[in-house]
Amino acid sequence: MLSQRFLLLRSAASFTRRSFCTGGALKQGKQGKAPDMIEVRNRLREIVGASTNWSDHQQAMAERVSLSSMLAKSQNELPAKRMKDSYLEVHLPLGSEPQLREKYLTYHNTVRFGRILEDLDSLAVLISYSHTYNSELKRSPLSIVTALVDKIDMRQHVIYPDCDIKFTGHVTWVGKSSIEAKIHMSQYRDGAYASVLDATFVMVARDPGNKRAAFVNPLTPEGPEEERLLQEGEANKSRRVELSTASLLKVAPTQEERTVVHGLFLNTLDTNTVSFRSRILPPNSVWMEDAKLKGLEICHPQERNIFNRIFGGFLMRKAYELGWANACSYGGCRPSLVAVDDILFQKPVEIGSLLMLSSQVCYTQGTYVQVRVHSEVFDPLTRQHNTTNIFHFTFTSDRDVPNIMPKTYGESMLYLDGKRHFDQTVAC
Repeated sequence: MLSQRFLLLRSAASFTRRSFCTGGALKQGKQGKAPDMIEVRNRLREIVGASTNWSDHQQAMAERVSLSSMLAKSQNELPAKRMKDSYLEVHLPLGSEPQLREKYLTYHNTVRFGRILEDLDSLAVLISYSHTYNSELKRSPLSIVTALVDKIDMRQHVIYPDCDIKFTGHVTWVGKSSIEAKIHMSQYRDGAYASVLDATFVMVARDPGNKRAAFVNPLTPEGPEEERLLQEGEANKSRRVELSTASLLKVAPTQEERTVVHGLFLNTLDTNTVSFRSRILPPNSVWMEDAKLKGLEICHPQERNIFNRIFGGFLMRKAYELGWANACSYGGCRPSLVAVDDILFQKPVEIGSLLMLSSQVCYTQGTYVQVRVHSEVFDPLTRQHNTTNIFHFTFTSDRDVPNIMPKTYGESMLYLDGKRHFDQTVAC
């Protein structure tokens, strides 16, 4: 869970109010207002030198290779930055600009959270570029991409479609080539901004061709609150390493987890037969193999990012919508999102790919549904499948949902993995 003392994002008074950098100067958005998401994406294209025209964009990406000579040979060559240097405030004027609402509106008159995921991803990239900003360079030689969505914690389940939204965020930790950015989202209602969510993104910097890691500016904290945020970033890194080491794909389940799996197995045995193969579904339960939902996306150039790959926010939106649909079908009612956890971007998705998405209800408890979405690229010529992303979503319904029951050992590992993510969410 993000620290309740995350005051730097919750109080604009902690920093000098800023928008993004252009030519070394700070400027506000349209008509003196804080910038909106359209301006964020336009600024990202300026930083990289990308174009909205497909053919020009391809040429611009090829020309970026020449920027490699501008990369730092070590982190010591780069000046240290402060947290305030990357602070951004961006508005989504759903209330004051009604024509914008339709893009974000659901049938049930709420906001499409998949669209919010897209905006969060774009903002995390711009925050990272603000941290690495060099006024002497016309274009950044860095290719900054999303490596991981560490956590998104919902503070309220309903996002209103007719109220303005505000995003604030900044860098809170850096490694040699990685950057942690935290973003707070709030919505204006009843005369004040109320918290909606807190998000933690991990970004990585690579060379202009997106082939190898590149160095980023070190971070110097100012004051006890910033020291605390920096320490939390270090703790987050250690936690991620620990979770990766303890992955069920690498090591056996713990004794407690083995007991859970054996209990599930015994609960599904047919007591009228003496056989390990005879299985019966307990009351109010669903076999895990019957709780899947799949989808396919053809990756068109329209969904490209500034680096000529498929936009990570688009992938998150599609995965979320599939996971939500699966949770809705499983529980028999519209679920609410509780948390997004541990979205890992393993490989970029190329334009023209066939993207196959598979969602699986992998753990349930009371009104909660834990959904895992696996995305992979399928090459119809070689018939090869390559995993690109894993997504974890926690939903809650307004009624108890059926218990999910694994049959195979592989499904039991999915069950335990889902339980781990759920327990981590509840613990926060």
